[in-house]
Amino acid sequence: MLEWSTAAPAISAAFLASVVEVVEAFTIVLVVATLRGWKPAMIGTGAALLVLGTIVLTLGPLLNRVPLNVLQLVIGVLLLLFGIGWLRKASLRAGGVIPLHNEDAIFAEKTTELNAEVNRQKTSLDWIAGIAAFKAVLLEGLEVIFIVIAVGSGRGLLWPASLGALVACVLVLSIGAIAHRPLSRVPENTLKFGVGVMLSAFGVFWTGEGLGVDWPGHDLALFAFGGFFLIAGLVAARMVRHPNLEGTR
Repeated sequence: MLEWSTAAPAISAAFLASVVEVVEAFTIVLVVATLRGWKPAMIGTGAALLVLGTIVLTLGPLLNRVPLNVLQLVIGVLLLLFGIGWLRKASLRAGGVIPLHNEDAIFAEKTTELNAEVNRQKTSLDWIAGIAAFKAVLLEGLEVIFIVIAVGSGRGLLWPASLGALVACVLVLSIGAIAHRPLSRVPENTLKFGVGVMLSAFGVFWTGEGLGVDWPGHDLALFAFGGFFLIAGLVAARMVRHPNLEGTR
């Protein structure tokens, strides 16, 4: 029977993280399509999706052979490191230490880079554009796969987490296809902060489960861990907040 106290955070984490990753991949694909046409963009994207699908089909049977406590421990540690990394960057962005993520700026930067690469080759090579799309989709897709496996495999929630990721992909790509422009209005920095909190909470939870810890409240402990990391992230952002940001409040 599906335990929604665990399933809801897992699905939410997979959905929100996938939104962030797909938005970033879509920006690069849109750069390729704008400069070189949709053909190299789609070929690169399709090749990357084929590789990602092969990885998923390969990992699925292998995960079933790993003892649950070992799987929870390994994934818990990796997820904790991954989540804290997201939360750290989100806190630094919120504090003004590093610039906020801006898809319009990234679109302009990647457009310049791709133009420079094509000009350096002194010929119109669509394969350069295709490789750019391939790399973007593959790298962001690998992060999505890791997050889905991490938040879903500990309690048999792999399919619900996958569904959350799939919905995010369809939603972002549908909006992107209609808008045909970088999705700069998506609150990506806020989403990264929230995902960092969720992934860190799951990391602590799965690590404890793998070590045999009987958490008070069982699955409800996830919400306590999430609250802890949320407060820690907000306090960290406040501590490092740039003086210029304080003056604009």
